[in-house]
Amino acid sequence: MKEVEVLLVEDNQGDVLLTREAFINWKIRNNIVTLIDGEEAIRYLNRQQPYSEVVMPDLVILDINLPKIDGKEVLKFIKSSDELKHLPVVIFTSSCYEGDLQEIAESNADHYLQKPVELSSYFDAIRNIQNFWLNSLKSGTNEI
Repeated sequence: MKEVEVLLVEDNQGDVLLTREAFINWKIRNNIVTLIDGEEAIRYLNRQQPYSEVVMPDLVILDINLPKIDGKEVLKFIKSSDELKHLPVVIFTSSCYEGDLQEIAESNADHYLQKPVELSSYFDAIRNIQNFWLNSLKSGTNEI
């Protein structure tokens, strides 16, 4: 199996470290690119400088509360693009605001997980993302 390219868009350094640590436990090879704001994520996905030669991700893990351009706008950008809408996007956020959840649902996120507070639960959530992605790959669909 080829290496899984993961784009993690997260501005909280602690969550980045936890997510990377959890990914180390995956039984599949992966490469994680981390970006810290929505504007940078859109440039990356558009392959704009300095990202003109990047490998497109197989999976996007996206926080909602990002600087410059929030994750909801990044999700809308991905799902409205003919070139990108096939990318599975997992919203992984601490937000539980009902308005956010409604907007995420309307923007066709493939999966939504609220970030747990406890460390063991955080690792379980990353395992849930792994299972989502592997099931999507096997079934040829991004829907759960």
